[in-house]
Amino acid sequence: MEVKYFQPAIETAARATLTQLQLARMQTQLRELLATNAFYQKKLRAAGFTDAREFKSLDDLARLPFTRKQELVDDQAAHPPFGSNLTYALDHYIRHHQTSGTTGKPLRWLDTRASWDWWKRCWGAVYRAASVDKSDRIFFAFSFGPFIGFWSAWAGAEEIGALCISGGAQDSLARLKNILELGATVICCTPSYALHLAEVAQKENLDLRASAVKKIIVAGEPGGSIPGTQTRMQDAWNATVFDHTGATEIGAHGFTCLAQRGVHLNEGEFIIEVIDPVTGKNADEGELVITNLGRIGSPNLRYRTGDQVKLNRAPCECGRTFARMEGGIIGRIDAMLIVRGVNIFPSALEAIVRAYPEAQEFAVEIFRANELDELELKIEIAAPNAEMIADKIARDAHQRLGLRVLVRIAPNGSLPRFELKARRVNDRRKM
Repeated sequence: MEVKYFQPAIETAARATLTQLQLARMQTQLRELLATNAFYQKKLRAAGFTDAREFKSLDDLARLPFTRKQELVDDQAAHPPFGSNLTYALDHYIRHHQTSGTTGKPLRWLDTRASWDWWKRCWGAVYRAASVDKSDRIFFAFSFGPFIGFWSAWAGAEEIGALCISGGAQDSLARLKNILELGATVICCTPSYALHLAEVAQKENLDLRASAVKKIIVAGEPGGSIPGTQTRMQDAWNATVFDHTGATEIGAHGFTCLAQRGVHLNEGEFIIEVIDPVTGKNADEGELVITNLGRIGSPNLRYRTGDQVKLNRAPCECGRTFARMEGGIIGRIDAMLIVRGVNIFPSALEAIVRAYPEAQEFAVEIFRANELDELELKIEIAAPNAEMIADKIARDAHQRLGLRVLVRIAPNGSLPRFELKARRVNDRRKM
């Protein structure tokens, strides 16, 4: 395993060294926020911070209030169009992006040139962990809308000197032809779309396994760290899958390395916490809380991501000392389904379905029948013995979840496919 780093001294630093680096960068950031950032001036002063020197160790992080997405949404509504979480005058900012709006009203976000350089560094770590370099040709299977993931991935690829190939304004077949004809070696997309491209290639008799593609970097969904989904992508493309995690309002914070033992959290650019979502106390498994350290123009301090994770701080065989999320992001805390008293993340359902190669696309419906909650899986099954496979999936789900699951066979090609984040769950109890 030939390990490559983007910032080797930081990625392999001892914990004490990393802590001192984080502390110094946090103090630098606080000096500027206390001087000119209206949003964080109010929050910091309410917490008793009037001078950055009062932040003496990372233990002082607990004195800072959490930042929640709704606060930012409300702030932008009160101070349109960009809110008050801006450290500089507007003429310092060069880029505008916004969130996907998956969990509510989209957030608008601005970046300065320095912040955009920081984004490039974050993505540089993602690429180098996957051993991607200037010899690679990276195909971006995105529409290039206002979502920052498309643009930052592209900028990061330029930063490492790779050849960038846009898949914007193309349908799936056109993208596949470009991937093959231009000799792309790396694909960036969502897990669902990687599988959809493979499905289209099969229909068009295109041999993806013989292509030049050797690596697929996926983001936007938990699928990149779900074994069944990861295996299916790797088998279809004959390529290694690398998971990446991030968000418009936070940054590109997570990546899989060659060891494939969880998703590293980039502690050179972020301070990481995991808390019990109810009590707010530190925990090994719970909600991921992130403070970014290089985006001073539009920062986020102790941001509650809403992502459920399990933290592992043991050293990785790749040599990185950064903490890892076991199994990546387990799911969205606000997307957790409670059915007959059983807590279920959609990723758990995907893990069950993807374990069966014959199962193609799927959808989840939850409804009430005879005063009881019911969970139904609609699955496209490409096999002559579809009923037998459906029964096996139902038994597997019952055993693993402790809940009876209805499994219905959907006609092949009848369920929606997704280019961006998949939305497979329809909870009819909320209607």
